[in-house]
Amino acid sequence: MTALPLVFEAPRRGMPPRHLADLDRDERRAVVAELGEPAFRADQLGRHYFARLSTDPAAMTDLPAARRDRLVAALLPELATPVRHLCCDSGTTRKTLWRAADGTFTESVLMRYPDRATVCVSSQAGCGMACPFCATGQAGLTRNLSTAEIVDQVRAAAAAMRDGELTGGPGRLSNVVFMGMGEPLANYQRVVAAVRRITQPAPDGLGLSQRSVTVSTVGLVPAIRRLAAEGLQVTLAVSLHTPDDELRDTLVPVNRRWKVAEVLDASRHYADTTGRRVSIEYALIRDVNDQPWRADLLGRLLHERLGALVHVNLIPLNPTPGSEWDASPRPAQEEFVGRVQAAGVACTVRDTRGREIAAACGQLAAAPLDGLRERKATGSSPSLQC
Repeated sequence: MTALPLVFEAPRRGMPPRHLADLDRDERRAVVAELGEPAFRADQLGRHYFARLSTDPAAMTDLPAARRDRLVAALLPELATPVRHLCCDSGTTRKTLWRAADGTFTESVLMRYPDRATVCVSSQAGCGMACPFCATGQAGLTRNLSTAEIVDQVRAAAAAMRDGELTGGPGRLSNVVFMGMGEPLANYQRVVAAVRRITQPAPDGLGLSQRSVTVSTVGLVPAIRRLAAEGLQVTLAVSLHTPDDELRDTLVPVNRRWKVAEVLDASRHYADTTGRRVSIEYALIRDVNDQPWRADLLGRLLHERLGALVHVNLIPLNPTPGSEWDASPRPAQEEFVGRVQAAGVACTVRDTRGREIAAACGQLAAAPLDGLRERKATGSSPSLQC
């Protein structure tokens, strides 16, 4: 088992260039002033990026033509390019592989439902939490993503929905979940800044509701408590996966530092402070954590510590390459749900999307296309498949 570092910091690599989405309004105006432009140019750029979802200088006709390219280069540099799209679920689920300027790969997943559209975004390239059933965790951590790299995944998804790129025609992005690559609370400052950009109205942000944003964590207790004090109304999702410390030390190695009781106490603090119900994520693994007694223990602990302020999302384990583990069979799932509900705790099985394209929970690995480097070297662009 890989030992956890004492500090959850990403390896040092070149971060992307400064971007409008990294900055608050005053900071953006200061950059524009340094370029000798009036402050309102920052708001114009913000409306193009956040409201019109555009980074194309040619479309920014309200900016002086002679200074347009300079302003865009200073505040809207290209952060990442799509390498490929993969679709499934009759075209309503799309995974995108992104390549940053430094060669870092990440993935995001856009999912359309009858009543909403959700994008699952990455907050890190890779992950340092080393959970053995998760493809991202087994890949290790490359680096943190910048605030703008996170926000730009959301902007791109919103543009895709607006332009009708998924089955069902034009629509609107409504939800954002920080459940892609990485541990969001290990990239705390940039993730919180990204949440603020996502939820502020234009020209300062994308204007989504805070209540439509979910931030997940494996249980970084100090960060959970810190998040509770931010004044945000986002949903906290805690990847618990088992109610007992002995097994959780193996499934979620960070449990060696913060035990189940500490994680649940921090979750209760978050719920009490924000008034928001906490989501408990539980990947159900055949003959590993799906025993009836664990369902009973989970229900009892959550009822005692969180009461009505909790909901359990059971996630049948999604297969990853080389894993010896498998999802629990349906009868075991149904019994587990029934036992948790019998303890007075809301519990449902999550509708899994994207398994066929390795886009489901725990499957994101950002593996580049075979031969990508060779195609890049010859100057040909990788194809987008969907």
